Amino acid sequence: MKSFKSAFGLKNRHFQTLYSSFFKKSPNLNFDIQRFELSDGDFVDCYWYKTHLSKKDTPIVVLFHGLAGSYRSPYIQTTMQKLSDAGFNSVLMHFRGCSTQPNRAARSYHSGETEDAKAFLAHLKQKFPHALLFGVGYSIGGNMLLKLLGEMKESSPFAKAISISAPLQLDICADVIDKGFSKIYQYVLLKSLKKSLLYKYKTFNMKSLIKNGEKEIKQIKTFWEFDNIYTAPIHGFKTAKNYYKKCSSKQFLKDIKTPTLIIHAKDDPFMSIEILPTADELSKDVKLELYQNGGHVGFISGTIFSPKYWLEDRILEFFSSET
Repeated sequence: MKSFKSAFGLKNRHFQTLYSSFFKKSPNLNFDIQRFELSDGDFVDCYWYKTHLSKKDTPIVVLFHGLAGSYRSPYIQTTMQKLSDAGFNSVLMHFRGCSTQPNRAARSYHSGETEDAKAFLAHLKQKFPHALLFGVGYSIGGNMLLKLLGEMKESSPFAKAISISAPLQLDICADVIDKGFSKIYQYVLLKSLKKSLLYKYKTFNMKSLIKNGEKEIKQIKTFWEFDNIYTAPIHGFKTAKNYYKKCSSKQFLKDIKTPTLIIHAKDDPFMSIEILPTADELSKDVKLELYQNGGHVGFISGTIFSPKYWLEDRILEFFSSET
């Protein structure tokens, strides 16, 4: 395994985090779109990209995007292209409301929502009984994936899994992203979340559900506020603190029975090293690869003029190896 070394000229954590968003070209893949109906009447859209050598036993990689991410995210498209070239089928399971259409319910998704993924994975195991399943989660998708693995223990459907830049302890991450330059990330992400939430006011009597009107939603400035006002009450948590406590994946790591790789950078601007697990908080099946640099879902090597997206190679290497 070739360890990560940041690109010359891109060592800064914000450059690592932002470079792909501005300069990485998406291959504009043609997806096969599957609308997966959920038991509560809602749905998630699942975007498939298959290798041209696809068979009944072709391995499938299930991807879970980050906050406000989707099939449009460059890190999703280029990874799926790379997987296809290597003989893997892949499918991105969008969280509720993250594809091209709003979801049907007043609720949406959150960092610890594992039930939708469990339902979709059960469907995959039934439809493709001869195919190995692999999982990749980015950011909150990584937190969700780790929580799912810990909840399912020996019943996990995955042969292997990778979690990248996951906010393992949500309360600390909500504090960190509200400081310094990281407030810019918070502003951009909240702008997207608030837009989606305000749209729900056109369909649902949201004020009766969460006790706040559109004016209060527009004034939200932090994740603590957003999660206290919307995420917690609409998903059955008492407060944002209660939601963070129950859904932080760090506490589930010791229960994971699937070979799992956690990739993290010490300089991730969305969080601090306080969130990192100690050795006794990891099960024997979990490996933590910790790098000095890499930013948030960055990990760009090479040079600023000739970047190499190390994450894609590491994912493929881990899934293709015997151990």
